[in-house]
Amino acid sequence: MKKMGKERPGQPGMDRRDFLIRLAKAGATVGVAAGVGYFLHDPFGPRASAEKPPGVLPDFIVPGVGKKIAIATGGGRIKAIDGAIEALGGMGSFIKKGDRVLMKVNCAFASPPSLCATTSPELVAEVTRLCFRAGAASVAVTDNPINDPESCFSLSGIGEAARSSGAELILPRESLFTEFTAPGSSLIRDWPVFTGAFTGVTKLIGICPVKDHHRSGASMAMKNWYGFIGGRRNIFHQNIHTFIKDLALMIKPTLVILDGTFTMVSNGPTGGSLSDLKKTETMIASTDQVAADSAGARLLGKTAKDLPFIMQAERAGVGTADFESLKPYRVSIG
Repeated sequence: MKKMGKERPGQPGMDRRDFLIRLAKAGATVGVAAGVGYFLHDPFGPRASAEKPPGVLPDFIVPGVGKKIAIATGGGRIKAIDGAIEALGGMGSFIKKGDRVLMKVNCAFASPPSLCATTSPELVAEVTRLCFRAGAASVAVTDNPINDPESCFSLSGIGEAARSSGAELILPRESLFTEFTAPGSSLIRDWPVFTGAFTGVTKLIGICPVKDHHRSGASMAMKNWYGFIGGRRNIFHQNIHTFIKDLALMIKPTLVILDGTFTMVSNGPTGGSLSDLKKTETMIASTDQVAADSAGARLLGKTAKDLPFIMQAERAGVGTADFESLKPYRVSIG
């Protein structure tokens, strides 16, 4: 009789063939488990962040300028923006000789300028002129529209305004997007970001209209950075206030400009009718994007506390929601 080793309680003896069969089954089980783990892996979870270090976009804040805000009323867009910029010390306080300026507009929709759903083309042209007069070597205008980019830049008038004033137009294309993880962000992790637009840029100016928004309550300076995001970005609507805060953490602009000449008080962000607009004759320019949005909220009949993304951004250290504490320069244009 063949001598067997000592058996464990409840486990029958195994010959070599049984052992090999069980070993093969165990290997298959491990393989399946690994496969399931791969498909269940959350690409936005902590491991993804740990495996890929966060990217860093340039800081475009001008050293020594500090937190400032100017609010100009009356006079129309051109006089109002000129007055607001002059109150902040002039464009020369922000743009120096040889600077390469990127202007982030709101050109999300194929909408005519009269509906104020997109950045005013005359404002684009004037700010471009001010930048060149201050010594900028180049100015580029960009956005990643929701609708067809060429149609949006054409119908909004922004494309022609950029070209006629000597600015370059940067349209989004796949090669300009890279997977990016923003420092401090819980949502922008391994996500396509329009990083190619920043190549060689030394200063960043955001320009957008003040609008109602059916999800976030308002679309203003911080929400404008949404156009630097690619992919299926509508999924972020589920947590839009935190996402806007994350955008503000990622983007550190030189200056933001809010156009409240007419404010879209209803049916935002697309509008569609002149009845959605209210004449508010206000232009806001600031080095503090949180303060700018807080001031802009007033044009919508709201306060910073009515818009969670403003308070979240303040708590994250982006800026101040109490724009009055910055002692705003107030300019009244007859």
